[in-house]
Amino acid sequence: MSKKTKNIVGIIPARFGSTRLEGKPLVDICGKTMIQLVYEQVKKAINHVVVATDDKRIFDEVLSFGGKVVMTSKNHSTGTNRCLEAFEIIQKTETEKIDVILNIQGDEPLLEPTQIKELISCFEDEKTELATLIIPTNKKEELNTGVFVVIDNNNFALYFSRAVIPFIRDENKEDWHTKNTYYKHVGMYGFSPKALKKFADLNQTNLENCEKLEQLRWLENGNKIKIAKTLHNSIPVDTLEDVKKVINIISNR
Repeated sequence: MSKKTKNIVGIIPARFGSTRLEGKPLVDICGKTMIQLVYEQVKKAINHVVVATDDKRIFDEVLSFGGKVVMTSKNHSTGTNRCLEAFEIIQKTETEKIDVILNIQGDEPLLEPTQIKELISCFEDEKTELATLIIPTNKKEELNTGVFVVIDNNNFALYFSRAVIPFIRDENKEDWHTKNTYYKHVGMYGFSPKALKKFADLNQTNLENCEKLEQLRWLENGNKIKIAKTLHNSIPVDTLEDVKKVINIISNR
């Protein structure tokens, strides 16, 4: 007997107020807004995609290109909490129970549809509650910044850090990239509905506050995060310099 196809919804949190680049979902990239580019990339992988915003300008933009959008509170401290409110709104109009909620970054216009499918594959294991992506690297320059992950032999996360982990004690740091394959976090998550609600209800933890990484809240409370590996890198857009990089890449395709 074949497994029942999971009912999956992709939610893209998109707020107007960004410290480094205000209004970035509406930034023009080669004739389209960034939020439209992200939306269209996600639609190549799954049918059910919704933008969750707190701003009428973004709301109207999504409607203008034929996308689905819901208005959420301005008071959410994280994208995960915004996703939960959006999910609760969406679920009220669904005839079928939603099995998996994907929390997709709204500032990654170079997102590859394959990444979505790789993340969804984690939920082939019925025990998976929360999943995310990592990308392997042996490049020295890529150890300068980012979020690093160490995993166990069953592809579950052990820890996430803004420091380069693991620390190789008996080697010069300049040579670490030749001694170990490092994993960098790709900030896209999949949740079961139960896990999304549980995550949003958890209080912030010490490790989360130290590293400013909300996924540590889940680990610090004794829960597991399933990991899928991807070979597709993407560029988060946080500054005008990032916008220029993305425009250059798209223009040269």
